[in-house]
Amino acid sequence: MSSSRRVALVTMGCARNEVDSEELAGRLRQAGWELAEDPADADVAVVNTCGFIESAKRDSVDAVLEAADLKSSGRTRAVVAVGCLAERYGAELAQALPEADAVVGFDAYPELGAILDSVLHGTPVPAHAPRDRRTLLPIAPVDRAASSAHAPGHGSVAVAPVLRTRLDHRPWAPVKIASGCDRRCAFCAIPAFRGSFVSRPPDDIVLEARWLAEQGVRELLLVSENSTSYGKDVGQLRALEALLPRLAEVPGIEWVRVSYLQPAEMRPGLLDVLADTPGVVPYFDLSFQHAAPALLRRMRRFGGTQDFLRLVESVRARAPQAGIRSNVIVGFPGETEADLAELGGFLEAARLDVVGVFGYSDEEGTEAESLDGHLEADEVERRRSLIAGLVEELTAQRAEDRMGEDVLVMVEEVEDVAGRVGVVGRSAHQGPEVDGLTAVSLGPGEGAPEVGSLVCATVVGTEGVDLLARSR
Repeated sequence: MSSSRRVALVTMGCARNEVDSEELAGRLRQAGWELAEDPADADVAVVNTCGFIESAKRDSVDAVLEAADLKSSGRTRAVVAVGCLAERYGAELAQALPEADAVVGFDAYPELGAILDSVLHGTPVPAHAPRDRRTLLPIAPVDRAASSAHAPGHGSVAVAPVLRTRLDHRPWAPVKIASGCDRRCAFCAIPAFRGSFVSRPPDDIVLEARWLAEQGVRELLLVSENSTSYGKDVGQLRALEALLPRLAEVPGIEWVRVSYLQPAEMRPGLLDVLADTPGVVPYFDLSFQHAAPALLRRMRRFGGTQDFLRLVESVRARAPQAGIRSNVIVGFPGETEADLAELGGFLEAARLDVVGVFGYSDEEGTEAESLDGHLEADEVERRRSLIAGLVEELTAQRAEDRMGEDVLVMVEEVEDVAGRVGVVGRSAHQGPEVDGLTAVSLGPGEGAPEVGSLVCATVVGTEGVDLLARSR
């Protein structure tokens, strides 16, 4: 077929989805498709959906509808839904969203190019039939590597150099180190549609890191559903500690950052590697979710205020300037006013850099859906708003604590505003897109730095969680 077939990928949700989209882009290129940045310039718009929480689902549906509107006004002839929402709901989504010309699950990703050809030819494509992806892998973790079940974003080293095509020009890129999850948090449906935990071979990850560095990437963001479990499924309990120094040594890579750390699985050796390895930023994305021990048990999680504060203290003893972020859920079934107060007390004591605050909502098929003690929606929102307000105040104070601190800033944007060069980037404690920014003022006569370079600066002001710094 002609190479004039054009496809655009629209990515919703988290950084893990971004990796999946870039793998799909690599597969589609290999199948002879041209990539378009704008769906209006493409024959097919592929929307990589998110199925995590209700608001993300709505955003994904809206993205499909927006792409479908182009069929009446632009080049776009078809819209295909892939990703977590498509995997989770399959035929149900196809029936509810006829604007999508096909709904494709993970296992069909290797044939996506041929599927898009079929869609353009008017050949009906059966909607994906959902199933619990945990049943596709052996119960014994060590037997999973031999499974044929597709793990999106794991790519293939059989394709030179890697099965991935970059869809942006940012100086950082997410890299999947694993997929799936073996934990059974009561509120989370992810294991059912992402499957059980599977680690990527470390050599594959290093190869991809080298390729990304050749594309101009300077920071690697390691992502998974649970990064602290990396290697456990192949009997290598310290695999992450061994992988991080290898990635930091990749020529061209300045920073390596790890996300999605489970507090219950943090170990002294991992803390040491994260805090002390040159090139690995001291950044701790710790998934606390709450602080009241009894409520955490209802969530099927471990720990509580005292355990978490000891962990925070241990991190800061090793790396006083470390960035620590987390997410919390308020309004979980059975949450009492005392539980809410304990959460607030923990946040006040922990002084975290960033906290995402989410109000609980039922997810189909989860244990929490059937628990007693559900709160009314307006009460959940009241509690969410209360904690969010507290977090806004606390994180602004934490940013102010950094006044006078010397920081390294990864440059993400360089702009000329009214004849003055403006530099915007992130300090080491700020993760991409979610943790705030650092604006750097250059000294007289200083030339504009390149995107992806590191600038030495001193913090001189704050705006919420954002920092204002002066180069030095």
